[in-house]
Amino acid sequence: MYRRLSLLTATTLVLSALLVPIASAQADVPIADPLPTPGASGVGLELTEVAQLPRSQPVPPPTDTRLVRYNRINYLGEIPDGSGRMFVPDMNGKLYLLDAGVQHAFLDLGAAVGPDFHTHRGLGSGFGFAAFHPDFKRNGKFYTVHTETGSALTTKKPDLPSPADTQVHGVITEWTASDPSADVFAGTRRELLRVGFASYIHGFQEIGFNPTARRWDEDHHLLYIASGDGGIGYTTTVPQDLALPQGKILRIDPAGTNGVNGRYGVPRSNPFVREAGALGEIYAYGMRDPYRFSWDPVTRRMFMGHIGEKAVDAVYEVRKGANLGWSEREGIWEYRRGDPSCGVFPLPADDAKYGFTYPVTAFDHNRTSAQRPCADSGNALMGGFVYRGSKIPSLRGKYVYGEGVKGLLYVADEREMRAGKPMAVTRELMVYSGGRLTTMKALVGDPNRVDLRFGQDAAGELYVLAKANGKVWKVTGARTFASCHSGHDHVLGAAGARSWQPVTPDLWQFPGREVVLAQAGVARPGPRRPFEYAVLRKGPAFGSVQVDASVRLDTPVAESNRDVIVVFGHRSDTEFYYAHLSSDNRIYPHNGIFVVNNADRLRLDHQWDPARSVGAPPAVTDTAWHRVRVKHCADTGEIAVYVDGSRYPLMTAVDKTFASGRVGFGSFDNVGRLRDLHVQGKGVR
Repeated sequence: MYRRLSLLTATTLVLSALLVPIASAQADVPIADPLPTPGASGVGLELTEVAQLPRSQPVPPPTDTRLVRYNRINYLGEIPDGSGRMFVPDMNGKLYLLDAGVQHAFLDLGAAVGPDFHTHRGLGSGFGFAAFHPDFKRNGKFYTVHTETGSALTTKKPDLPSPADTQVHGVITEWTASDPSADVFAGTRRELLRVGFASYIHGFQEIGFNPTARRWDEDHHLLYIASGDGGIGYTTTVPQDLALPQGKILRIDPAGTNGVNGRYGVPRSNPFVREAGALGEIYAYGMRDPYRFSWDPVTRRMFMGHIGEKAVDAVYEVRKGANLGWSEREGIWEYRRGDPSCGVFPLPADDAKYGFTYPVTAFDHNRTSAQRPCADSGNALMGGFVYRGSKIPSLRGKYVYGEGVKGLLYVADEREMRAGKPMAVTRELMVYSGGRLTTMKALVGDPNRVDLRFGQDAAGELYVLAKANGKVWKVTGARTFASCHSGHDHVLGAAGARSWQPVTPDLWQFPGREVVLAQAGVARPGPRRPFEYAVLRKGPAFGSVQVDASVRLDTPVAESNRDVIVVFGHRSDTEFYYAHLSSDNRIYPHNGIFVVNNADRLRLDHQWDPARSVGAPPAVTDTAWHRVRVKHCADTGEIAVYVDGSRYPLMTAVDKTFASGRVGFGSFDNVGRLRDLHVQGKGVR
């Protein structure tokens, strides 16, 4: 009897056992690979370009090449006045409005601030964010974050405790437009809050109002502020210190006056207002770089994307008074300041007593052996949104976020994202543009750095932005990969010897319900390819095709290179595709999708990471029966491989070398068997 547990279910069970944040019996050594690489979702988002923002640059020209971008647009939102106007801040100084396809500069914040405006050093420097008051249509108020250096460091005093060696000030400003409907800002401004940070990174990040708050809710019209640790949390306990504003989520009342400078209020409902020695402004704490946050309009839960130190980036559900653990924890592991490995460790036995809040989903940095342990990993989680729009039903209830540097789009199910529960499984989304599969790197024309960001309009529809080319795309659809209709021609019950044409007939047995490769094949002259397989002669050759079968690897589990293959698009012994299903995913020829085209087999699948020499999770690790599906869409070249009934593909590829051919079964150099074969497709006669 073959195993019916899906690969997804099995993986989830394993991860659940590993990811529940409880003390572990693991050895007290750095964890080499904390999390598996996000698998394929089998879903692609269709991106439609809607805007190209103007080119800009920091002043003076930066020495850090990461700041040399087309521009530094970092968010898109909709003004809450019913006008449909969108706003986009450029960190280099300007706030743009997009109005029915027409764009213009609404505010030149950099010019208004003057020479102390700082943009040229630090990834978060410049005009960091903008947030419009929920009653902007009536009161004309909106809020901005920017950084200052220069004379500001000596002539202006931070309002909240700041380092003695402050390198930069983060400033929150309230602007009041004389005419809220105007295309260009005219009005007044006042400084709301100023905080000093110890370095040019991890300062004030996003600010915003809870869009789900009602008049009677405690956070109605309160401003949330994501305040980073100033880049020093990895060596200090600043994020854990409730007397300091760095490494926290702050919550203030812009209309209040009981703050330390009299220009804002401290809500009485904040969790630490009555705690001696604690800042009343703090809403939650224990953060390194709380870059982006958002609220799910249905569940009204707040999610925050957190950029980690050296091993893990994570998404948290942020609740009042929560301690997210940094710099004692990174993700669901222990972080040890000063450890030369810059890694993470198993939780201590007494972890529960600390009451840390752990992530609801995450990914790790997947360092290569060539990277120094403490060097910048080149990863940055970009928090996104739970999709509740109406245009893409299949996306509803999914939290869409990403990795900013490489421009990878990720998705997790909001229903699985629960604080205190095992982390939700994150999967990678594909990218389509103009109906064609592509990548964000290809769309922006930069192979090294995309600088991906997200946005959302009032209807809940999603947008993607990139600093690499200054463009904005709207997510206009979602499609399932390899979703073509296979056709109406079928082949079933093909288990007899007359239905098959083996390369070496003496190695095969056909006892009735099964097709058995009883002896391993040997290498043959010609290109490197599977040693032994049999081609299905029953029925026609197929164009688009779906192959369903149960397979079993009979080679003992003790051998690491165990495999069977499913052949499709077979035209000759040196022209065909095959899906390699193996217990090993660490070398190039194993566990992937390949093409043989009169040359050595070439790997095609998207899951192979050549830098780390690792591919998709092993397809088969035992000697039980496993259900396998291979789908090939001839028109698009899309190929997907599924295992054990999972609705998520284990491997995906795109190739148009062969538009038709026969199917088959075999192994590279092992033994195994097949049964319950069902081939459906478009016959080519």
